[in-house]
Amino acid sequence: MSEHVIETPELHVIPTSDGGSFPVRRVYCIGRNFAAHAVEMGHDPNREPPFFFQKNPNNLDASGEFPYPPHTSDVHHEVELLVGLKSGGTNIALSDALNHVWGYGVSLDMTRRDLQGEMKKMGRPWEIGKAFERSGPVGPLHPVSEVGHPDQGRIALTVNGDLRQEGDLNQMIWKVPEMISYLSEYFELAAGDVIMAGTPSGVNAVKPGDTMEASIESVGVLSVKVV
Repeated sequence: MSEHVIETPELHVIPTSDGGSFPVRRVYCIGRNFAAHAVEMGHDPNREPPFFFQKNPNNLDASGEFPYPPHTSDVHHEVELLVGLKSGGTNIALSDALNHVWGYGVSLDMTRRDLQGEMKKMGRPWEIGKAFERSGPVGPLHPVSEVGHPDQGRIALTVNGDLRQEGDLNQMIWKVPEMISYLSEYFELAAGDVIMAGTPSGVNAVKPGDTMEASIESVGVLSVKVV
């Protein structure tokens, strides 16, 4: 008799720059981590305790295509630094946090903004606006040995060649070590966890046929077609 009563779900992986694959366990996303983006979303940019929501591992997609999702007419792009962990634990010290990082990549947190807005008004969770199929386009993860720990550098996104988003990693309100340490107080982090580290201002809508190009200095460039 089989050990499992259904077929084992496929392990979800994303590519690495050295030709390997990074298995994804959990996806943590920080909200409003750039002051200018907090302002454009109608919030106080002053430093407040961070908050996180989650996507699903299989929402991350490295195909280079983003299928326009159903039940929405307002899908927004958000370019973000992707952080992949090689180890974890609980109550990780700030001084030790970066030792748990395997590497970094470029990602997009695609958002059904109209549905997210409806959930906000009703005080309900955001998953319907954030965690839909293929809502996290990603490029390859680059190991720390290749890119170091980027804490400054231009982060930007164009749509059809027109600049939409632009900022610098040094403008993040909560830095990568702080995010890891904070999360580890509430969750047991582990190898395979990834963190999407927030987006600068300029988020806006896309439509089928658009081409998004996301870039982070010293990390890479991600080109994604809306289909």
